[in-house]
Amino acid sequence: MASDEKKTGFFKRIGNYFREMKTELKKVVWPTFKQVRSNTGIVIAVLVLVGAIILVMDFGLEALIKWLLAK
Repeated sequence: MASDEKKTGFFKRIGNYFREMKTELKKVVWPTFKQVRSNTGIVIAVLVLVGAIILVMDFGLEALIKWLLAK
């Protein structure tokens, strides 16, 4: 029922976790500053566009509801 192998200690498991994390982070291909700047610009543009769409829809639906309630 019980395994013959001894369970790895808590601090050893933590050490293994950080070693593996360091190894994985070395494999990461980090974006260049130009890519980050470009992607940030795209995100801001999309946020502004979505915000404008929501604003127009809000005003349009508000006007429609007021018009329907006035009848």
